Amino acid sequence: MATIRRKPAATRRLRRTSDEARAAILDAAERSLAEIGPAAIRLQEVAEQVGVSHPTLLHHFGSREALVKAVVERALAALQVDVIQAIQGASDGEDNVPALLDRISAALATNGHGRALAWCALSGMTPAPDAQRLRQVAELVHPLRLKRHGHRHPPSFEDTLFTLLLAMFSLFAQSVAGPMMLEAAGLPAGPETEQRFRRWLAGVLVAHLEKGSERG
Repeated sequence: MATIRRKPAATRRLRRTSDEARAAILDAAERSLAEIGPAAIRLQEVAEQVGVSHPTLLHHFGSREALVKAVVERALAALQVDVIQAIQGASDGEDNVPALLDRISAALATNGHGRALAWCALSGMTPAPDAQRLRQVAELVHPLRLKRHGHRHPPSFEDTLFTLLLAMFSLFAQSVAGPMMLEAAGLPAGPETEQRFRRWLAGVLVAHLEKGSERG
């Protein structure tokens, strides 16, 4: 009796709207960016992960370079939103700088944003000239600082911007090389030590902000 061979079922592609397909492509590319770096973003592999054809991917982004740029811009925009929400969350009630730093640290860890930004920096990639996102965050923070400290000699905007840069530089480095730097300092790597560092950093920042508001 002849054996009847059945054809393997064809792989079904998800039916998505244009916006859903674009978002799925960006999600897959962002995972590759965070895990391995920009060089890992290959159009054919991304298309296979998402379940779309290579021409469909090109229809949405045009080229690999355009896809990488879109991924970087989305990661930066998402990080900005997370940081602003963290700041607004801290300002809604009693000012709590340690909790604020914890929120920003978590934002850098979300979807590997910190690692993704590090890969982009090492690859020589820069955001668009108008994407001054840290400055936009400082513009949100500075009025809150002025409102809190009603002194005759208010702090300068540059002082607020530099203070924010100090915090972001520290948290960014922690998100990328935290365990390595802690071990180099003879400290046990892990969440508890990282949190103790953020508590110390919060104390430094608060002391400066209070003193800075007196000097102007």
